[in-house]
Amino acid sequence: MKYIIVSGGVISGIGKGVIASSTGLLLRTMGYKVTSIKIDPYLNIDAGTMTPLDHGSEVFVLDDGGEVDLDLGNYERFLDIILTRDNNITTGKIYNSVIQKERRGDYLGKTVQVVPHITNEIQEWVERVSVVPVDESGETPQICIIELGGTVGDIESAPFIEAMRQFQFRVGHDNFCLIHVSLVPVVGSVGEQKTKPTQSSVRDLRGLGLSPDIIACRSSVPLQDDVRKKISMFCHVDTSCVMAVHDCKSVYHVPLLLKEQGLLQVLEKRLGLKPQETPESVALLNKWTNMAERHTRLHDTVRIILVGKYTSLHDSYISVVKSLQHAALACDKKLVLDWVEAEDLEKDVQTKEPIKFHDAWRKLVDVDGILVPGGFGSRGTEGKIAAINWARTKKIP
Repeated sequence: MKYIIVSGGVISGIGKGVIASSTGLLLRTMGYKVTSIKIDPYLNIDAGTMTPLDHGSEVFVLDDGGEVDLDLGNYERFLDIILTRDNNITTGKIYNSVIQKERRGDYLGKTVQVVPHITNEIQEWVERVSVVPVDESGETPQICIIELGGTVGDIESAPFIEAMRQFQFRVGHDNFCLIHVSLVPVVGSVGEQKTKPTQSSVRDLRGLGLSPDIIACRSSVPLQDDVRKKISMFCHVDTSCVMAVHDCKSVYHVPLLLKEQGLLQVLEKRLGLKPQETPESVALLNKWTNMAERHTRLHDTVRIILVGKYTSLHDSYISVVKSLQHAALACDKKLVLDWVEAEDLEKDVQTKEPIKFHDAWRKLVDVDGILVPGGFGSRGTEGKIAAINWARTKKIP
C-alpha cells in the first residue's frame, strides 16, 4: 500500500480537497485502485450537527448514512468510488475510540496519553480503512490519499501531524509521500508573487518532523519561473516538485494542469510506481479531458435560482451546485446560478428592508428553474414556501 498525505499551510480552504482528488484521478488513469481518507481535527464526532455557516462547508451524506465533510463528496465525484463514514476521521472519533478501550481495560492499566495511544489509534484507523474496497470491482486499493484538514501549526492538528510523522517510518520511506499545499499571494499593483508564507509554512512542517516531497502552490495567477526556483531553493525540494496550481476556469482543469507539470512522473519516481494502464484507464483520461474542454466551450445558458438559508456561503450547497453543473453539461448548456436568501422573500422583510425584499423577488421573475434545498430549523421556512408557491403558480420548473 502506498500512502500520499496532503497537508495545507498559510490558510484553510486553500484547495487541498481538489488537489487530493485530482491526484487520485491521475493515479487512476495509470490503472491504480485509489481510496481516500479525510482527517478533520475538530472534536465533533461528525459534521452532522454543525451549521454550514460555522463549519464552512456543506454536510455530505454518504451511502451508509455517514454525515461528513464536503471533500468526501469531491473524492466520490472525481474518483467514482463509494466511501463510508470510516473514511472520515475526526478528533472526536479517535478520542471516543480510545476512551472506550480504556474503559474496557484494553490498555492493561497503563496511563493513556496522546503519545502513543492517540497517535497509534490514528495510524491503526488509517491502515484499517485504507484496504477496504471502494468500487464495484471489490479489489483492495493500492494507493490511499489522506487529506489532513486544517492548517499546519493549528493546536488541534498536532496529534495528527505527530501520527503522520510516526507513520512515515511505520510504512517505510518508499511507501509515503507528502504533498504540501500552500498559498503564494499576489501583492501590490505590480502583481508581485510572495514566497515567504510558503517558506514559513514549510519550515513549520519540517519543525514538526515532516518534510514535503511536493509543494503545490496555490495562486490567483500562473507561478513565475523565478518564484518556482526560489521556493525550490528555500523549501528543500527539486524544481520539478513545485507544482503551480493557479485559478482555473473550472475544477475539472486542475488534474490536467497537474499532469502537464509532470506530477505523475514525480510520483512514479518517489513511490516506485509503474504504469498499469488498461483500456479503461486510458479512456478515463480522454473522457475527463473532453469534459473539461466542453465545459469551457458552452455558450447557450440556463438560468437557475437557488433559494436557501445558507446562501452567504456557497459551499453550503456544493453538491447541489455540482449536480446542476453536471445536468447542464449533459444538456450542452452553461449554468448561470443566482442565489436568493430565503428570509429575504418573507413579508416582514418588505417592511424592514424593502430594497432587499424587492431585489430578491426580482430575481425570481425571469428564470428557467427554481431550486429550494432543505434546511434545519424554522428560519427561512416562510421564504422557501413563498418561492415554491411562486414556482407552482407561474409554472416554473
